[in-house]
Amino acid sequence: MQINGADQQQRGHVLLIAGDAAVRRRTVQVEPSANLAALSTVPVSVLLGSDAPTDTTYLDGVRDQNALLMRLRTAAATPGPLLIYLSGRLTGDRRGQQLYLALPGTTTSTTRYTALPWEWLGAELRSRPVGLTTVMFDLAADKRAWPLLQEYGTLPASTSADVYGVIAPPGFAGSAGVSPYTRVWIDQLRRNPDRPANTRIHARTVAAAQLPPGSMVLPSTPQLDMQPAEPRPPMTNVQRLLAGDTTLLARLRRPEPQPPRRSDEIPWDEAVGYDQMPSASHQRLEETHHPVRASAHPPHPTAPAPQQTPPPTQRAAVPTAAVRPVMPSAPTPEAPEPVPQQSPMAPQDPRPHIYALAQARRFNESMQLAQAWETHTLQTYGIHSPQATQWLEIRADLAKMSGNDLLATQLWIAAARTRLAHQSPDAPEVVDAARSAHHCWEQITDPAEGRNTGPELINLLRQLPTLDARHLPAAQRRLEYLNTAPSGRR
Repeated sequence: MQINGADQQQRGHVLLIAGDAAVRRRTVQVEPSANLAALSTVPVSVLLGSDAPTDTTYLDGVRDQNALLMRLRTAAATPGPLLIYLSGRLTGDRRGQQLYLALPGTTTSTTRYTALPWEWLGAELRSRPVGLTTVMFDLAADKRAWPLLQEYGTLPASTSADVYGVIAPPGFAGSAGVSPYTRVWIDQLRRNPDRPANTRIHARTVAAAQLPPGSMVLPSTPQLDMQPAEPRPPMTNVQRLLAGDTTLLARLRRPEPQPPRRSDEIPWDEAVGYDQMPSASHQRLEETHHPVRASAHPPHPTAPAPQQTPPPTQRAAVPTAAVRPVMPSAPTPEAPEPVPQQSPMAPQDPRPHIYALAQARRFNESMQLAQAWETHTLQTYGIHSPQATQWLEIRADLAKMSGNDLLATQLWIAAARTRLAHQSPDAPEVVDAARSAHHCWEQITDPAEGRNTGPELINLLRQLPTLDARHLPAAQRRLEYLNTAPSGRR
């Protein structure tokens, strides 16, 4: 991925992610921390294959899948070239339906809530332009992930990204230190100052590295250094299968029917901000005065929490309805009114209890409870659903109440970008999220933290034509001041 010319003005991003180490019988098969440390010695311009100004993010030891998702969204929003490197243990959930990158602390019973679903990677990169994204991985699959890989014949990723990497099978005896694939890839970059294309580097790396027997190499038929003098005739499907190209099976397999939309799922064209919705919505924290006890654990996906009617707010777009049943004015003797039955096991809405905890300054408990419900929503409705975005906005408000202005800014920016990907730039919910992000950024007192988040905020504000015209110049002036301010609290 060599980027030259006009694209040099677009800022790039390198995101390096170290998951959980793959260990078998006390022997380390893949050591992600060592791989990231080795990659950090390579100049960013050489690693990315571009001279564009580049941001580099190292994520080693991250245990929160939502924090990792936020970093992934930030990287995917980069307008220029992007490189994402992942290393660690590839696992599957107990249902055997999805692949995950295990994070430190991931166990068999907590995979769905503590590991990074691999499909999130493809979903975040789906909207990026072709030719600007490279995904590189050096993984080891465990016994739950390997059957899924054999079924797929590949590791699914976004069609807009160039994918290179290897996946070692379970049970091989690894070696300490940097993995063979990553080590040889780095050697190829150092030996070739002219920076060959990633396809050729991958081909040379696979040929030189002593990979474990049976490793899955992607792409399975890499481009060779020397092209044949005469073009070869196209291979038939049978010839490709005999040659070992198992990726054909995934394309020939009949696609599974899409599940019907849930009855409580909200399409984006009908979604509004979490503080604008009726009984199904999330309320602003400072407007809630009716705490209700709720469990700290999300309900089972098949039993979503019932909806309650919050008090009306100034921004409410839909009037709230009365919650008491409508009584007939004159019931007939022949048909006595039946007594409505209530389910004693119906789960309660967790939001009032979360708000009550925050108002009582028990911020850690409120944040943990909100994060648990956000994880449940992500697993139930998906990462791009309006429900998940509403919980992201609730966490942003909680961070603001606790005084964590940096986290509040980052969460509001992530929420605004998610809404902007599905709603028009002049949508009130998009504009409100951007205004909240700007307000929280103005409260950051550390110049270094303000400088780190300022460019991303300004990039967001530029995409909103209906936003108050004073926001963008005010943010630009403050960023100029922060660039000249010394480190530390101002």
